[in-house]
Amino acid sequence: QVQLVESGGGLVQAGGSLRLSCVASGGTFSSYGMGWFRQAPGKEREFVATISWNGGVTSYADSVKGRFTISRDNAKNTVYLMMNSLKPEDTAVYYCAADRYPVGSSRLDRYHNWGQGTQVTVSS
Repeated sequence: QVQLVESGGGLVQAGGSLRLSCVASGGTFSSYGMGWFRQAPGKEREFVATISWNGGVTSYADSVKGRFTISRDNAKNTVYLMMNSLKPEDTAVYYCAADRYPVGSSRLDRYHNWGQGTQVTVSS
């Protein structure tokens, strides 16, 4: 069973940048696809980005494409989300999660382990 801990959230002005990190422990990190999701107040949790076990395949939600970059360092058991050109609508709690399979997915039901989340607030 893998445990996930996110960090790096905070308050930033529109147009700014943040880098989120998610450290995994207790499992074989390099076996899992990983994903980032977010949930804004009053809204459902939504897909942001995913990456395959070796970083070779990535995918993004249309709303973040070209602004966010997902990456991973298997030697450090860590997945990152670099967020540039942030907008107020990016405000949410951001969660990382481990896929049941190595390839990663945009589907929430594919993910079997979730972190506790980190708050990102973008002011206008």
